[in-house]
Amino acid sequence: MSERKTIRIKYFSDKIEKLTFIGDKSDWIDLRAAEEITMKAGEVRLIPLGVAMVLPKGYEAHVVPRSSTFKNFGIIQTNHMGIIDETYCGDNDQWYMSAYALRDTVIHVNDRICQFRIMEHQPELVFEETQTLGNVDRGGFGSTGKA
Repeated sequence: MSERKTIRIKYFSDKIEKLTFIGDKSDWIDLRAAEEITMKAGEVRLIPLGVAMVLPKGYEAHVVPRSSTFKNFGIIQTNHMGIIDETYCGDNDQWYMSAYALRDTVIHVNDRICQFRIMEHQPELVFEETQTLGNVDRGGFGSTGKA
């Protein structure tokens, strides 16, 4: 089992449920809309999530939509995955989800719209150029699952 991390959190709203870690189901943590958002099809909005955090040194948060977000709200995340590193930790560094509406929609306060997990930063990489990789080709881009 990995070492338990402590994250200091500031809430910007008392109308959203407090974050909880549910380790036996998933290690992703749901984030909620901190205010009522009405969007028209084609509109882009930053949806406030009502939290700011101090992540552990060497970690970043990956923020993605929940699997039901598109079905329930008709929105997609504009950058497909948000990255929040440990330097975004000030008193006013509220987290947001950048959303694009594909249909008219209303997102209510406390609706679960996205989720996050924290990951260690990638180690420093060095690229070594070569003329051959010395491995068997897999079959080309998009070849997985073909008979």
